[in-house]
Amino acid sequence: MRIPLICASLLALAACQQGTPSTDRPPSDMQGECIAPSLQTLVGQNRSALDSQDLPSATRIVGPGMAMTMDYRADRLNIEYDRNDIIVRIYCG
Repeated sequence: MRIPLICASLLALAACQQGTPSTDRPPSDMQGECIAPSLQTLVGQNRSALDSQDLPSATRIVGPGMAMTMDYRADRLNIEYDRNDIIVRIYCG
């Protein structure tokens, strides 16, 4: 009776095992430096000005009250706008 219980317990523990961490690199358009300094001229403009920009694929465009993760990535571009759709902040992180 104990052997099936022990085997079931070991199988359950094995299912909880985490895999090895991924060594995948970020997409090529996100490697290197953040482009926030070159976009500072957009601060104060309507967010529609972003439509003509070629932004990295992982760019976060965040409005008031929108949720976003708090993880830090030095190569990620973040653009924040206010309730009037005016860009108020462009930064990396």
